[in-house]
Amino acid sequence: MNKILIANRGEIALRIMKTCKRLGIKTVAVHSEADGMMLFVKYADEAYVIGPGPVLQSYLKADDIIGIALKVGADAIHPGYGLLSENAAFARKVSDAGLTFIGPDAETIELMGDKIASRMKMKAAGVPVVPGTDEGVASLEDAVKAAEMIGYPIMLKASAGGGGIGMVRCESEQALSQQFQSVKTRAKSYFGDDVVFLEKFVENARHIEVQIFGDDKGNIVHLFERNCSVQRRNQKVIEESPSPSLSKEVGERLYEAAVAAGKAVNYRNAGTVEFILSEDDDFYFLEMNTRLQVEHPVTEEVTGYDLVEWQIEVAQGNELPVKDQRQIKSTGHAIEFRIYAEDSTTFMPSPGTIRKMDWNDSAKIRIDSGYEEGGSVTPFYDPMIAKVIVHAEGRQAAINTAEEFFNSFTIEGVKTNIPLFQKFLGSKEFEHGNYNTNVLADWLRTQKEEVEK
Repeated sequence: MNKILIANRGEIALRIMKTCKRLGIKTVAVHSEADGMMLFVKYADEAYVIGPGPVLQSYLKADDIIGIALKVGADAIHPGYGLLSENAAFARKVSDAGLTFIGPDAETIELMGDKIASRMKMKAAGVPVVPGTDEGVASLEDAVKAAEMIGYPIMLKASAGGGGIGMVRCESEQALSQQFQSVKTRAKSYFGDDVVFLEKFVENARHIEVQIFGDDKGNIVHLFERNCSVQRRNQKVIEESPSPSLSKEVGERLYEAAVAAGKAVNYRNAGTVEFILSEDDDFYFLEMNTRLQVEHPVTEEVTGYDLVEWQIEVAQGNELPVKDQRQIKSTGHAIEFRIYAEDSTTFMPSPGTIRKMDWNDSAKIRIDSGYEEGGSVTPFYDPMIAKVIVHAEGRQAAINTAEEFFNSFTIEGVKTNIPLFQKFLGSKEFEHGNYNTNVLADWLRTQKEEVEK
């Protein structure tokens, strides 16, 4: 490949471009009018405006993006994460245009994007899935009957989409009755499909995902796990590897299940198999993300591999850079913190201009950011300013380094969640490592109760 168009923005576009530059590959940026002064636009070899700020008028204009790629002689399109990255129609259009889509094929994206279909595929491959319905529930009456068999609490989920928008927890028949039509309506509005299904809600679960990679020669490997259990409103904010509460025996079974999941769909390129683990270490398939993850730097830090370089190699039809699982090692401990422009108490976005952004450089700290001083965090996009990734010999050393770093990290002009990290890092709830997806919410509630006393 000689030239790649990056169909994304911000820190992930810049991060992809840096690997391309190291490999001697020219890069093309597409950007909205609102992003004209962003770092990724300045860094690219070529940059083109695709529309106004709103994503529907810019970053989601698939045909326009492909048209630019063809016009400038690009060989491939890298979708990054979010936006068009898991859009099967886009992946298919890219291929039909004679360009290379740097990711899995459209059929795999389509299959794994349908939660019911992917659930059935995993069951057939022997990968454990959460007890639930194996098809959509058409009516509230059917949902109530199914929930009685599964047992409350249950999760009511949209088959075509995820995140907080596509799911809701129901503790009782009354809650299910109240939420059923609402979830169907939101699913239709956001994902274009109102099919919903039910799954058992696993209490006090941990959210652990396994990075996998496959090529078109039949090789599939894993690059260990990431613990993504520190979340607010179903959104990850801290990720780490290795998981501090995962035994070696359970970890090996997780890796085996993740690779089996990849083989079941002949997976190619970068993918992440997400699991939930119960208090008893039983684990269940949650979903497969058919793209590069926001938290991929955690894996890069502990393995020493550049995952974007691997993506490009595989997309060109080459074998995995390392296809022998025994050669892939994890060293030290890495933790990623997502820095958002938001109020650290309400989690509401805090758009504005970054007047100052300063930190002490350290070999143990990696900063992936799409912003610089004077840049504006607009209301059009996710308000993540940067990702701070710490890598040290052990977990406590990583925590200590992160604490020192945040005490020196200055951002002015917008509110951020740094104050939350400064307090949470020193909490016993995080330090002992045996936490679940309730940890941040429970800790915040305790903090509030202590203040009210």
